[in-house]
Amino acid sequence: MTENVILGLTGNAGLRMTGDVVLRLTVKKKSGISLENKINYQKELEKETKKWSELGVCPTILLHCCCAPCASYCMEYLSQFAGLTAFYYNPNITDENEYRHRVSELKRLIDEMMREKTGADTKMDGIGGNETGLSAGMLPGNRIDFMEGEYVPERFYEIAKGLENEPECGRRCILCYELRLRKTAEEAAKGGYDYFTTTLTISPLKDAQVLNHLGQKLAAEYGVKYLPSDFKKNGGYKRSIELSKKYNLYRQNFCGCEFSRR
Repeated sequence: MTENVILGLTGNAGLRMTGDVVLRLTVKKKSGISLENKINYQKELEKETKKWSELGVCPTILLHCCCAPCASYCMEYLSQFAGLTAFYYNPNITDENEYRHRVSELKRLIDEMMREKTGADTKMDGIGGNETGLSAGMLPGNRIDFMEGEYVPERFYEIAKGLENEPECGRRCILCYELRLRKTAEEAAKGGYDYFTTTLTISPLKDAQVLNHLGQKLAAEYGVKYLPSDFKKNGGYKRSIELSKKYNLYRQNFCGCEFSRR
C-alpha cells in the first residue's frame, strides 16, 4: 500500500525559504522516501557536459563541498570540463574540531590533485578566503580553486529548532540542504559563476531528487544556473571510495550535525 505525503517547506526560525518549494513525496513500504516522477539527473549532467564539449566552452562552477571524500570524484569528473571553485560551507558541522579537520582534508586533497596534474607545488596555506590550486601552466578547464564560507553553527541550529528528533533524511535534513544550497546559489550569483551545484548527490544516503529540486528552485530565485547531478551513479560513489584510499582521506561516519551522531 502506498501513502502519499506532502511536505511543505516553510520558514523556520528566521531562515528565508523558497516559498514555492513543496516536495511531493511518495512513501513506499520497505523502500523509503522518494520523489514522484523520478528524473535521471546524471543523464541531465551528461547532456550539459556534452554540450560544453561540442561548443568548446569551459564554464565556471561553484561546487558546494561537504567533505573531501565526497568532493574527490566530483572534482575529478567536473574538472575535465570546467573551472571549479570548491566552496566549503557547512554550518551543520556543529563540532568545530570536526569542521576544521574536514576543511584541512579538502584543501589537502585539492593540493595533491593539482600537484599530480601540474607537477608543481600548489600548497594552500591558511584556512579562510579564496585560494587557488592553479599552476601557471594549467589549462583553465583543470582549475580548482578553494573558498571557505563563514562558519556560524547557530544558523544550522536556527533551522533545526523543533526538529532535533527528526530521522535522518527527514525535514531537518531537507532544511539543512536548503540552507547550504541557498548560500552556494547566493555566492555563485555574486561571483558571476556559470553554474552552482553540490557534492551531496554522491552519497547513497542523500536523495538526488530532493537536492536537484531544491537547486533548481534556488537557481530561479538567484538567477544563476544549477547544474543537475547524481554523482553516485555510473560508479561515482565507488570511485570516491577509491580516491579516498588513494589520498588517505579522513572518512567520517556521520553527516555533520550532533543529531546525526545519535
